[in-house]
Amino acid sequence: MRRGVLQLQTAVLRYLVVAGFALLIGIGSAVAQSGDTRAQDQPGKPAATPSPADAAKDSQHKTDEFVEAAQAINGPAGNPECVWLGRRVVRLMWRDDLDTAFRHLDLYDRFGCPGGHVQATFRCLTRFGAQIDDKVPKSLDDHVHSCWINPAAQPQAAAAASPPATPPTTGTAPAPAAAPPATAAPAAPAK
Repeated sequence: MRRGVLQLQTAVLRYLVVAGFALLIGIGSAVAQSGDTRAQDQPGKPAATPSPADAAKDSQHKTDEFVEAAQAINGPAGNPECVWLGRRVVRLMWRDDLDTAFRHLDLYDRFGCPGGHVQATFRCLTRFGAQIDDKVPKSLDDHVHSCWINPAAQPQAAAAASPPATPPTTGTAPAPAAAPPATAAPAAPAK
């Protein structure tokens, strides 16, 4: 009789141990998938969610950008859907996410937006390559927007490196012009 009770106890204990290990493995994998929540609950850290005032300000800024694009660009490239999709395509191309960029480009074409504007904007963005800093928030977004508005934009350094036009002189020998400082034009970053 004792032997039967011991076998029953052993069987029950094995069952509980196996169930306990399965429970621990399940909890461990759930915690691993959800991430570290302790970093979010620390009292000294600011909340990651923006305040309603910040959200309204950001929304107004986006609306202003669409209005600015509509006023500056004649034709369908100034339409809000073309501006939004086109800037997204250029940003994705810059970040080498070509598969996603091409899917967005299909949508861009479906809305009847001009593909040449995306090409001109990306060409403009490559001229600003040295000025785009991944560590500066919205650096890429600001350059994409300015190139979308004016695809012929030139970087500041290249504009300053070009020598100014000298007015024609009459009767006297021209004074020697001072040589402009030697600056190299910014090159596109190697990706």
